[in-house]
Amino acid sequence: MIENYFPILAFIAVAIAVGAGPTIAGWAASTLLGWNRPDSEKLSPYECGFEAFEDARMKFDVRYYLVAILFILFDLEIAFLFPWAVVLDEIGLFGFVAMMIFLLILVVGFIYEWKKGALEWE
Repeated sequence: MIENYFPILAFIAVAIAVGAGPTIAGWAASTLLGWNRPDSEKLSPYECGFEAFEDARMKFDVRYYLVAILFILFDLEIAFLFPWAVVLDEIGLFGFVAMMIFLLILVVGFIYEWKKGALEWE
């Protein structure tokens, strides 16, 4: 019975080795071979070649998050088209009509967001 699980255990062992191996090798190389000579230049804050001019916890405009959420929403809805296209022969006319209704709702939502100005970046 346990021999049936050997391929799964081997896969998990290889996955751990591939994930942890380079990390441990990099840590060992930097610890054993790396030089640690900090100076004022290395320890100074660096942001694109000049000193930071704002706090790292600055506020973002809400429109950025709105556009990001809308992108994820429409992107995930479009992801439903791929499995539908694969099984279109099997689901027939009912599946086609259901997807057309889904796409109609998607287009109506897209037009609504467009008219509301949610996709505009000023």
